[in-house]
Amino acid sequence: MQNAQNILKTVFGYERFRHHQADIINALIHGQDVLTLMPTGGGKSICYQIPALIRPGTGIVISPLIALMQDQVDAMNQLGVRAAFLNSTLNAGEQREIELLLRAGELDILYLAPERLLAPSTLALLERCEIALFAIDEAHCVSQWGHDFRKEYQQLSMLHERFPDTPRIALTATADARTRSEIIAQLALEHAAVFVNSFDRPNIHYAINESGSSREALWSFIQENHARDAGIVYCQTRKGVEMIAEWLNKKGRVALPYHAGLNQAVRQKNQQRFLRDDGVIIVATIAFGMGIDKPDVRFVAHMNLPKNIEAYYQETGRAGRDGLPADAWMSYGLRDVVGLRLFTENSDAEEKFKRVMHQKTDAMLGLCELTGCRRIALLAYFGEKIDQPCGNCDNCINPPHTWDATIATQKALSCVYRTGERYGAQYVIDVLTGKSNERIESNNHDKLSTFNIGHEHSAIEWRGIFRQLIAHGFLATDAEGYGVLKLTQKAWPLLKKSETPQTVMLRALHKAKDKKKKISASATDLSSQDQQMFEQLRGLRARLAKEQNVPPYVIFPDKTLTEMARVKPHTQGQMLDISGVGAAKLERYGEAFLSEICNSV
Repeated sequence: MQNAQNILKTVFGYERFRHHQADIINALIHGQDVLTLMPTGGGKSICYQIPALIRPGTGIVISPLIALMQDQVDAMNQLGVRAAFLNSTLNAGEQREIELLLRAGELDILYLAPERLLAPSTLALLERCEIALFAIDEAHCVSQWGHDFRKEYQQLSMLHERFPDTPRIALTATADARTRSEIIAQLALEHAAVFVNSFDRPNIHYAINESGSSREALWSFIQENHARDAGIVYCQTRKGVEMIAEWLNKKGRVALPYHAGLNQAVRQKNQQRFLRDDGVIIVATIAFGMGIDKPDVRFVAHMNLPKNIEAYYQETGRAGRDGLPADAWMSYGLRDVVGLRLFTENSDAEEKFKRVMHQKTDAMLGLCELTGCRRIALLAYFGEKIDQPCGNCDNCINPPHTWDATIATQKALSCVYRTGERYGAQYVIDVLTGKSNERIESNNHDKLSTFNIGHEHSAIEWRGIFRQLIAHGFLATDAEGYGVLKLTQKAWPLLKKSETPQTVMLRALHKAKDKKKKISASATDLSSQDQQMFEQLRGLRARLAKEQNVPPYVIFPDKTLTEMARVKPHTQGQMLDISGVGAAKLERYGEAFLSEICNSV
């Protein structure tokens, strides 16, 4: 472990290990299998990179992220680590060259996609080489219950059979108890050391809004909090991605679309611009983001409801990997609630699978309609307890008001029943608010006792009520996809006179404006003079990154530049004391950054 500590400082530029890194590294060095759950930005990669440098042979990293392997290799090479990848982007000559380096023992780390690893020729090649370890990244992909299921991952248990003496480490940032069990079973990790770190990301501020005009709400959020910052906006559909990206560009921001319907070259170009330019917003479906190492993403916004809490946690975790303040913002509405339930119900999956998916959807809806601390609920989903409200979510900063919605609920449920449980929310709302039209009149629903009994609430307010009634299980939607509302068993006691009357408390229909005062992440704790220095160092970093065609954060992350701007090192020894500056980077960049600092002081 002394060797590991030296590598941490000289190669990576860090003084001490975080979380369970030291224990994980020690287990791998001694040949033990490991399963580790660590939040995004928690330093998972160091857990296998350091043992790969210590153990004899090459560390094999299995990752589904072909599009990011070049950046991962660039980052390793910047540190002086001999790294390469084998995937379909290389021509035959380049592949042969890397295979020769591997066989000669001249690679520290090799990145492979699971499909490439499972090819008989690759397995035969690896059997002729000395392998230090296998690192199975994004291990949640093995789970059929998960949001990123890849069937190839379920075949990776063969590594245990083909390479019984080579330690394996499975890593993920997202897995509930069910998914953890499946990772262990599918990858034959029954005897592995298991390390579960805290899932908490205290630097992320969580905010969830019911949507009115969601585009305008998004723009207000970006303008007020992240006018110059990089961010990710997730949309449910490709059409939504295209529309939001175009709209943000018209508003004056650089916003690039990313979805599976775009040409591969366009996707790659947009991803590279997001990674390498400052202040770019990527608008994407969930096809984007897994494995993105960009540390200075200051916000992740969702324009629709994610399918489950695992997906939400994974996607929001792409913000603030550097530990500086970041936002997870979401806007959702009744259509999202109905759509998610229908998506599961109309799938070809078995009933058991559907039940699990419905449970996951209910948990996600519960998080949205919560009136207490969102972080407490989010962590509890992953089996982690915190005793105090976090103070850094919308419900903590602006506690939502609740109201006794029992009568409104009875009116809504009664109207659904009296219209025959044959219509969607908008039609029922029209009846409740006394909106007479040809369709309502032809059905004689303007003669119902429930016609216009809900005039005290606007149509928008009723949509919020119906959304919450679906979320709380008083109403369900039909399985045919028309959004028809049906009463559930839970609804009937409210419609019948009972000796023990039931009270329904819902979130207030109008939410107060968030009072949270944002601090620019790059300017945190910096004086105006230090901030000017920080901007100069960013400019130098951008020039060097462009010359080498690598993302700026691969040279130094913002957190390292912030410390340089504050400390203003004047010697190489002082530069080495800056977190994130190792020997290779000092040799490569030390003179340039020291010169920039000295010339500016």
